[in-house]
Amino acid sequence: MSRQPQPTPDAPGRPRHLDLIMGAFAVTLVVSNVASTKVATLDLGGWKPVFDGGTFLFPLTYIFGDVLTEVYGYARSRRVIWFGLAMTLLASVTLGLVSLLPTGPDSPTAGAFEKVAGFVPQIVLASLVAFFVGEFLNAYVLARLKVATAGRWLWTRTIGSTLVGQAADTLTFTLLAFGLGANALPPAVLWSIILFNYVYKVGLEVVLTPVTYAVVRFLKRAEGVDAFDRGTNFNPFRLRG
Repeated sequence: MSRQPQPTPDAPGRPRHLDLIMGAFAVTLVVSNVASTKVATLDLGGWKPVFDGGTFLFPLTYIFGDVLTEVYGYARSRRVIWFGLAMTLLASVTLGLVSLLPTGPDSPTAGAFEKVAGFVPQIVLASLVAFFVGEFLNAYVLARLKVATAGRWLWTRTIGSTLVGQAADTLTFTLLAFGLGANALPPAVLWSIILFNYVYKVGLEVVLTPVTYAVVRFLKRAEGVDAFDRGTNFNPFRLRG
């Protein structure tokens, strides 16, 4: 009887699920930026909050960030953040170049694509700056709190890091995307966007805490890793180590 070939195990220390998380993270970030070109509103019993369309999906990027830093550590999280930023920039450049091409005479999107795509670079620039500041703050605070709490009370660092990171992200993004240039919104609308976005993003983090616990628990068991950032170089521009 011939022996069946045995599967080759993953190389020691090589994460099995990191690529999947990285891909989902990048797609979520890119889609959020495109959706952010629309300013929307809801009627909540007399209160009509104003927010950008990316608000619904974007908070998931911070949950991804929490999971990455908690399980794999700040260094790997840093590389994933840069990957997401690079993919967002690629999407923006592509949309910008396509918008410069002459529109066909029979195109059903004549004028519409240019109007939306022309706004995307400003949205993406605002997002890149805001996400860089907010996500790295989020990862830094979570990593520091994990060491300080000796790995206990996961909820304190996921929520605590989100409070800090999302505050920086929401303020920076809204002011750069909708407070400058020809697309500037009135101050009252700006602060309405900031307030609603911040409350919604932090609230979603709280609501999804049980999901975060389950994903973190699964990954720690599956990967056999639980990183603690003791002696870590937190320079966001350092891509090695």
